[in-house]
Amino acid sequence: MATSSENTIAKAAQEVTNDEKETNGTEEVAVEPKTGVSFPVKLDDGKQLNCVGLRKKSMLGFGIKVYSYGMYADNEKLKDLLKSKIGKAPEKPTKELYQMVIDSDVEIVVRLAIVYSSLTISMVRKNFGEGLGASIKKLNGGKKNDELDNKVMGQASDDIKLTSGSLIEISRLPGFVLETKVMGEVISKVESELLCRAYINMYLGDDPLDKDAKDKFGISLISLF
Repeated sequence: MATSSENTIAKAAQEVTNDEKETNGTEEVAVEPKTGVSFPVKLDDGKQLNCVGLRKKSMLGFGIKVYSYGMYADNEKLKDLLKSKIGKAPEKPTKELYQMVIDSDVEIVVRLAIVYSSLTISMVRKNFGEGLGASIKKLNGGKKNDELDNKVMGQASDDIKLTSGSLIEISRLPGFVLETKVMGEVISKVESELLCRAYINMYLGDDPLDKDAKDKFGISLISLF
């Protein structure tokens, strides 16, 4: 018989699975509720959507919705990782659980859908550099590494025109490689364990871009047990 904690986990996992889910034609999608942006629940290569979230930025005293995002993962490999390290599901997501994901090289794709229609590549580069730079500094004993965080978006041409709905995909690949695509074009591919950890830490660390999204990712991890 399931315990009360197991029932709670199952219920929460089901809520994550069904969160704002709908069908777009023949494709099942999940909708980020604050922007209405939809994300397929599964990518062509089988990676599954574990959460959707929103990146907001304060500009001139206003909270600007910059981009919505969906976090996809190879859940089978995540399951193998977690079961080998923990064995039994915790009652709720723990820092240890998130840290295992941050420190691993299990493949994770973060798909960013631009919401702010006036966004430019130079703004993306600056915004991204600030967030990633702070994450690198935190994981690197308080030491900045501007050269490393500049490798991600530094080669993106200012001639690239972004519009509302434009997609940027940043993937942590096996072997600690961070690959960045802007509108389908590979902009950079950087091999660095610190960079990969710092990037995922932006979403799953102590100061995440969207806490609700982090919580949903955590519940999806527990459901893998």
